[in-house]
Amino acid sequence: MTTSVNPPADTPLAVPSLAVPPLADAEELTCDVLVIGGGTAGTMAALTAAEHGADVLLLEKAHVRHSGALAMGMDGVNNAVIPGRAEPDDYVAEITRANDGIVDQSTVRQTATRGFGMVQRLESYGVKFEKDEHGDYAVRQVHRSGSYVLPMPEGKDVKKVLYRQLRRREMRERIRIENRVMPVRVLTADGRAVGAAGFNTRTGQFVQVRAGAVILATGACGRLGLPASGYLYGTYENPTNAGDGYAMAYHAGAELTGIECFQINPLIKDYNGPACAYVANPFGGYQVNRHGERFVDSDYWSGQMMAEFAAEVASDRGPVYLKLSHLPEESVSALETILHSTERPTRGTFHSGRGHDYRTHDIEMHISEIGLCGGHSASGVRVDDHARTTVPRLYAAGDLACVPHNYMIGAFVFGDLAGADASQYSAYEGELPGDQLRAAHELIYRPLRNPDGPPQPQVEYKLRRFVNDYVAPPKSGARLSLALESFERMHTDIAGMGARTAHELMRCAEVTFIRDCAEMAARSSLARTESRWGLYHDRIDHPRRDDASWFHHLDLHKSPSGAMEFTARPVAPYLVPVDGFDPVGGPSRALGEVHAEDVATAGSRDVAPVAAPAGAAEPERAGPTPTTTSPVPQVATTALTGEQSSARLLELVALAEEEPELDALQPYLTDPEATVRREAVAVLTETLPPGTGTALATALRDAHAEVRAAAAASLRELVETLPAEPDLRDGLAAALAEPDPVVRAAALDVLRALRLGDTGLFAGSLADSDIAVRIEAVRALVSVDAAGELARAAVGDPSREVRVAIAKGLATVSAERPARDIPAAADPAADAIEAALTGLLDDPDALVRAAAYGALGTTDCPGPLTARAVAALAEAAWQVRAGAATALSVADPDVAVPALAKALADSNADVRKAAVLALTRHRATEEARAALATATTDSDADVRAYAGRAL
Repeated sequence: MTTSVNPPADTPLAVPSLAVPPLADAEELTCDVLVIGGGTAGTMAALTAAEHGADVLLLEKAHVRHSGALAMGMDGVNNAVIPGRAEPDDYVAEITRANDGIVDQSTVRQTATRGFGMVQRLESYGVKFEKDEHGDYAVRQVHRSGSYVLPMPEGKDVKKVLYRQLRRREMRERIRIENRVMPVRVLTADGRAVGAAGFNTRTGQFVQVRAGAVILATGACGRLGLPASGYLYGTYENPTNAGDGYAMAYHAGAELTGIECFQINPLIKDYNGPACAYVANPFGGYQVNRHGERFVDSDYWSGQMMAEFAAEVASDRGPVYLKLSHLPEESVSALETILHSTERPTRGTFHSGRGHDYRTHDIEMHISEIGLCGGHSASGVRVDDHARTTVPRLYAAGDLACVPHNYMIGAFVFGDLAGADASQYSAYEGELPGDQLRAAHELIYRPLRNPDGPPQPQVEYKLRRFVNDYVAPPKSGARLSLALESFERMHTDIAGMGARTAHELMRCAEVTFIRDCAEMAARSSLARTESRWGLYHDRIDHPRRDDASWFHHLDLHKSPSGAMEFTARPVAPYLVPVDGFDPVGGPSRALGEVHAEDVATAGSRDVAPVAAPAGAAEPERAGPTPTTTSPVPQVATTALTGEQSSARLLELVALAEEEPELDALQPYLTDPEATVRREAVAVLTETLPPGTGTALATALRDAHAEVRAAAAASLRELVETLPAEPDLRDGLAAALAEPDPVVRAAALDVLRALRLGDTGLFAGSLADSDIAVRIEAVRALVSVDAAGELARAAVGDPSREVRVAIAKGLATVSAERPARDIPAAADPAADAIEAALTGLLDDPDALVRAAAYGALGTTDCPGPLTARAVAALAEAAWQVRAGAATALSVADPDVAVPALAKALADSNADVRKAAVLALTRHRATEEARAALATATTDSDADVRAYAGRAL
C-alpha cells in the first residue's frame, strides 16, 4: 500500500505566510542620486546623473529591462518639435490653448526647445525614428495646426535600447540597479529629501536608502478608475503604475497640481488599448459616428475633443468608430504592422478572435476609465523647469510630473533635467528618520499580521468602483462628497487586507496609493467650482468656465497636521503670448481644507418633498469650451525554454552579461546549430561590440531563414548607431544577390539609411521579383535623387504599390532639388519627372492616378495638367478627385479656385478636405477666401476646422 503525497483536488493548499522582518534587520543602501522607477524618465535620469559623475541607485519594483509604460514599445512621438517643421513657440502656444491657459509655460518650453536634441540623443543610442529617403525626419501633421508627430517604425525596441545603455561599462560603474525593490515612502529630514524606504517584492526584505537627492519617475496613476472591459488590470495606462509617486510625493510634503484635470482617452471597445486614430490619420483613417460622419471639431490635444467624443457616443449617432475599411490594401497592411506589433502585440489577436478585419470592419471605440497623468493631460507633481518639486532635493519627471501633454519626449527631457540637477548632491550622512521608517515598515507588513483578511483584488475593486460611481465625470458636488465619505471608510478595509507573500504585499501597498490618489482627485474636483478642459473636469453643478475666479493652478499639499490643503496659484505671465489668455500672475490664494457637502439626507429633514415647478429648466450646460512595451530580449527567452536549452545557449546567456567583444561571439555566430547562431545575433545586437555591422551583414547570408531574418531585423534596429564602413557596404551589397527577399529588402534599407549606396547599386533592384524589394529600391533611388531611373520605371512596373511609391518618390525628388541648389531650368530631370507623372495620370489603377495628381501638388501643375486636374474632379474614384484637388493647389488660381470652390460640394468629405487645403494655398485671392468661408459650415468636422484655420 502506498500513500499519496498529493492532497485531494478539493483540498486548498496552505501557503505559508512570510514572516514580518524586524525593522533593525533592514538592508541599507547609499547613493548620491536615488532614482525611483526604471521606465522612460527614470532611465534617462539615471544615465544623465551618472554622466555628470554621481553615484546612482535605480530602484524598480519590476525589472528595468521590461518595466514602465515604454516596455511594450511606442509607435511614434506626439510632440516632436523638429527644426524646419515646427517652432518651439508654436508648440508652447498649442499646449497652452489645449490646456485652457492653465500652464506654466517655462516647463512646456523645456520640452519644446530640448526635444529635438533628445531625439538626436536617442538616435545615437539606436532608437529609430522614421525618415524620408533623404534622411530628413518624416514628421506628420495630425493636429489641426503644426506638424509634431514623428513615427517610430521600430518603436517596439525602445526599452531594449535604453537597457543596453544602462549596461554600458562606464554606466555600470556609476549606476547600481536594484530590481524587485519597491519604495513606498520618500524619507525627509531638515525639510529635504534624504532617501526612501521600501522592500524587496520577491524576498520581502525591508530596504532603506540614504541619498543626496531623490528623483521620482513612477509614471501615471493608471489604476484609478475601473475599465469598462471588466478586467481589474485592463487599464488604458500601464496597470503597474498605481499612483506610487503621487502618494510618495504627497506624503513627503510636495505640492501636487491639476489633479482635478483627469486623463480620459478614446480606446477600442472591450480592449482598453488606444484606438490610435492619430496613427491611422496620416494613412487616411479617421474617427466617425455610425453614419460615417466625422464629428470632432476641436484639436486632438484637448479635453474638449473627449467631450465631443462622449456626446457622440451617448447620442443616437453612436457608436463611434475608427474607420479603416475604405483604405487600400497597402495602407491597411502598413497599419497592421504598426498597430499589431509596435503599439500592442495583443491587438491583432483581439481582432482575430472576433473575426474582425480592418478591410471589412471598422473599429468600435469607447471611452477609457479616468486616471491621473501629466504626460497625457495635466495632473501631477508640481515641478519647475529643472524638474525640482517644492521639497528641496526631491525631483519628479515623466507622466508623474505636471508638465501638460509632455508625452514620451517630454518624459526623457525632464528625466535628463532631473538627473543633471540632482547630480550636484552627495549622499546624506545624517541619521535616517526613525519615525518615518517605522511608519513605512507598518504600511508594508501590516497585511502579514492578518493573512486571512480580505484579499487585495476585492478591496481594490471596491475602491475603484467608488471612483467610477462618484468621481468620474460628469462631476457634481454631491457625488464628490459621497466619494470622500467612501474613501474615508476605505481606510478600514485597507487596514484589514490580508497577504502571505511579498508579491501580495506589493499589491496591497499599491491599493494604499490608489486610495490616496482617489481622495486627491475627489477633493481637487470639489475645490475647483467651474468646468474646464472639456470632459476632464466637467462639473454639472458649475457648468461654465470661470476665468475671473479660476484662471489659476489648483495646488494641494499635506499640512503638518496631516490634512489635505489647497492653494489657488495664479498662472504666471506667459513667455509666448496666446490670444484669448492674459495671465498677470500675482499672489496665491490660500483655500485651506475642502470639506464635503452635506449628503446625509436628500433635502431638508424638516420639509416634505415638493414637486419641481412645471416647466423648470435644467441648469444651463456649458457649450464647447473656447480654446482662446518591449518584450524580453530574445536571448533571455528563447535560450531558456524547451529542449533547446543547450549548454551552448546557456553559455551565450552568461556571455551576454559580460559585454563580450566580437571575437568572443564569433564561434557562436558560426555554430553548427541554427538556434545558437540566431541567439548569437540577438546577443550581438544587445551588446553592440565594434564590428557588429559587418558581422550582421555576414549573417544575412546564413543558410537558415530564421538567422537571416534576425540579422535583417537587427541591422534595421541598429542602423542609427552603425558606422558607415566599407566592409559593411561590401557585405550589404553582396546580400542584394541573396535569394531571400527579406535579406535583399533589409540590405537596401540599410545601404540607403547609411548613405553607402549609389544609383548604380540601387537601380538593379528595380527589376527584382519581389514587390517589397522594389519599393525599397525606389526609396533608395529617391535618397540619391535618381530622378531619371525613377521616371523610366514609372509606367513599366506591374505592381500598383510600386507605381504609387514611384509617384510619391518623384514628388520628393522634385521638392528636394531646389533645396540642393538644382535649378529646374538647367535640370533635364525636371522634364523627366513631369513626363513620368503625366504618364501615370493615364494609369488604369485609380490609386496610382491619385498619387500622381497628389505628386503634382508638390512638383508643378502647368496649364495642360491643370486642365486634366480640373477634369479629374469629376472622376468616379474619390481618391483621384482628392489628388486632383491637391494638384490644383499649385495651379493658376484663375483656373484652380473656381474648380476647387465647386469641389466643396463633393459628396466625399476627404475630397472636400483636400479642396479646402488647396484653397488655403490660394487664400491671397478674394475668391478663395469666399469659398473657404462657405466651408466653415460643412457637415464634416475636419473640413470645418481646416477652413476656419485658413481664414
